Amino acid sequence: MSRDSSATKARLLDAAFSEFAAYGIAGARVDRIAEAAGANKRLIYVYFGNKEQLFDEVLRRAMTAGAESVPFDIENLPGYAGAIFDHLVARPDLMRLRLWKLLERPSATGLEQDAFRNKAALVAEAQQRGDLDPAMAPDDLLTMVLAAAQAWFWAAEGVDPKEVSESWPEERLALHRAAVVEAARRMTEPKKP
Repeated sequence: MSRDSSATKARLLDAAFSEFAAYGIAGARVDRIAEAAGANKRLIYVYFGNKEQLFDEVLRRAMTAGAESVPFDIENLPGYAGAIFDHLVARPDLMRLRLWKLLERPSATGLEQDAFRNKAALVAEAQQRGDLDPAMAPDDLLTMVLAAAQAWFWAAEGVDPKEVSESWPEERLALHRAAVVEAARRMTEPKKP
């Protein structure tokens, strides 16, 4: 792929991310994506096949970027939860994209399943070593840590995810982050005999 087509593809993916985060798959319009990217609509079909395949590529790209920005840290799951919180504060549209995915395409992709299984296996190993509390099954513990990290972006009634990062003062964000880290610590820390 030439440099120019790579740049066009990247612009289309960036525009599609914004469009899908705002409108979901059903509400997204390829005309708006192409216009926002400054590209011909036909190129969406050439590069990605159809709107659903474009969504899949946007989601894959977002997951890959997230994994690179917030590497999984089995040695410090509370810190990992805090890092996820920070990442979502910086990119509030990620939660909107994720929620649209859950609503419109609820089945997990291979990438999601593999990433979760790999992390759960590491949790199981850490539990066996005594580094993490073994009271919960590894997949349950991992799910709870991830849920704590994301809670302010989907469970807080009446809170727009953008409001979290755009209008909350630093002190409020710091308190919420501290609560996320503390919740993850309490869930994961081995109990003293």
